[in-house]
Amino acid sequence: MRRLMLLRHAKTESDAPSGRDQDRRLDERGRRDAAEIGTWIAHHPPFPNCVLVSPAVRAKETWDLAWEAMKDRVDAPQVELIPELYGADPAELMEAIRTATIPGDPKRLMLVGHNPGMHELALMLIGSGDKAARKAVEDNLPTSGLAIFDFKIKDWGDVAFRRGHLELFVSPKLLRQS
Repeated sequence: MRRLMLLRHAKTESDAPSGRDQDRRLDERGRRDAAEIGTWIAHHPPFPNCVLVSPAVRAKETWDLAWEAMKDRVDAPQVELIPELYGADPAELMEAIRTATIPGDPKRLMLVGHNPGMHELALMLIGSGDKAARKAVEDNLPTSGLAIFDFKIKDWGDVAFRRGHLELFVSPKLLRQS
């Protein structure tokens, strides 16, 4: 069994001072939401063994704030910045998942990345799962949204579209509504 967690970066400023999209930082709401989703993760095991993060500032900040919120309750995962995650489409994201040469063969992998690729990947992975979660993911993978998939596989190289069981979908907005 393998678990894949797809975390979209948190809410960002509309423009970076540099003018480069990769340099956009989290805004105040984004910082709060990233910490909130990190706190949620800390209270809902199992936790990721490995985290693959886009090199964009907003993705790195999302992971850093989420980790800060969970680090007292969770063993430190291996964290890798993966340039290919920035602007990746679903096929490129799948390739990153399948070919990640991660020491220790982690059973639980998290990606921190961007839409539209992350949302499209989530939709393409769903083979079964919680109906409410499926509906929520179909609508959107919002900023700080977390989609959790389980796969009945032994190796990350066997991850396939339509084979994931959507275990759960959560976002700061949904947490505030419950």
